[in-house]
Amino acid sequence: MDAAGKDSAIKSVFEGVNPQGCEVSSFKQPSTRELDHDYMWRAMIALPERGRIGIFNRSYYEECLVVRVHPEVLDKQKIPKKLVTKNIWRERFEDISAIERYLSRNGTMILKFFLHVSKEEQRRRFLDRLEEPAKYWKFSMADISERQLWAKYQAAYQDMIHHT
Repeated sequence: MDAAGKDSAIKSVFEGVNPQGCEVSSFKQPSTRELDHDYMWRAMIALPERGRIGIFNRSYYEECLVVRVHPEVLDKQKIPKKLVTKNIWRERFEDISAIERYLSRNGTMILKFFLHVSKEEQRRRFLDRLEEPAKYWKFSMADISERQLWAKYQAAYQDMIHHT
């Protein structure tokens, strides 16, 4: 969720952690190279070694959120047409759950955090970004257009949380 405080939470929670044992991976819009692979690929190559802490700022869950709200994104993903069915989201939920079970069985401890703010709080935070020069870089006009899809995102969040 935009403006939920992901960057600030990461900074605050890991403030006392030795950075040599910690890796942050931020997942933005997929690159051309990433689109040449399945949707889990970029997260899998970012997994930390055993004994290290890996932090994903956004993750493969975006594929069940942004892509679901913007189904036209599927066209750019080079997915075999036979896989793009009405069941694609349920299948992705199953894939995510299976991969997380596999990682867990192999010694990876997975902690998931969903940061959520109200629509009004998000609005206030976007306005702060426009009013504070130090936060200008965080604002994008896309934030405004995505905000118009609030109800669709809320429904996608609920479905994803319920099934994973």
